[in-house]
Amino acid sequence: MSPHDHGTPAGHAHHGHGDGHDTTHIDWEEFATLLEREAALSLPLYEQIAHWVRDVLPAGSVRRVLDVGSGPGAVGVLLAEVFPQAEVVAVDATPGLLELARARADRAGLGERFGTHVAELPDGIAELGPADLIWASGSLHHVGDQRAALTGLAGLLRPGGLLALLEGGLPARHLPRDIGIGRPGLESRLEAAAATWFADMRAALPGAKPEVENWRALLAAAGLTPALTRSFLLDLPAPVTDAVREGLVSGLSWQRQALAGRLDADDVAVLDRLLDADDEEGLMRRPDCFMLAARTVHTARRE
Repeated sequence: MSPHDHGTPAGHAHHGHGDGHDTTHIDWEEFATLLEREAALSLPLYEQIAHWVRDVLPAGSVRRVLDVGSGPGAVGVLLAEVFPQAEVVAVDATPGLLELARARADRAGLGERFGTHVAELPDGIAELGPADLIWASGSLHHVGDQRAALTGLAGLLRPGGLLALLEGGLPARHLPRDIGIGRPGLESRLEAAAATWFADMRAALPGAKPEVENWRALLAAAGLTPALTRSFLLDLPAPVTDAVREGLVSGLSWQRQALAGRLDADDVAVLDRLLDADDEEGLMRRPDCFMLAARTVHTARRE
């Protein structure tokens, strides 16, 4: 139910929009509220990642950071905090999301070192300028030619610079296998439906090219030297707060819309009960919902 697992409706914080029809189109402006909620709930995980990235780079070596596919800027602001000497530029194709990123940076008192840049990948890569650190979270899989995009980003790195790529991990889980209504295994079926949605989304991208998702190999093919890979855990056990419940409702609402044509009627009926704030079995009332996810970060250096 997190939108950020893969960028799919099954959870790819960062992202999509359903209009009541089965669609792979993503309206990022309309998805902004869900992205903001996902960012707030995932903040402990992003803080772990930002500090880890800082620790694998030489102190004082980072003067310019690009947050590529920044969304509302949660990680970009964290990177500005852990690299206090660096300029951070949030890069996204959606102006509304960049406005949210700018507002977040201003609230954190980082506005003087935080910029925004509207760019579409991969065409806009060359105009981004050099960087010591490039962060790309769940954005590459929304580019048709991922290999070309990685090669373009790699070319921006200064010698010794690092590209940190958040792609993959494990699908998020939020409910027990048997929730007492409907057939057991609801989230497994949502994951399967989301996998086909993701494949269709990828196939519909401009210039889409099939690619084995061996990210270390792709980073090497881009001319970089693969470095550390690490997975980070987000673990919010039951009972969860109302804020977590609201985030789960937002994510599941998105899945209900985007995947409706890929699910059987019984599962759709269960989703409607889970989303009903007045239903005792709903997410806003049941005591057993949680948030558990693992996100993987791959890094590579420019020698």
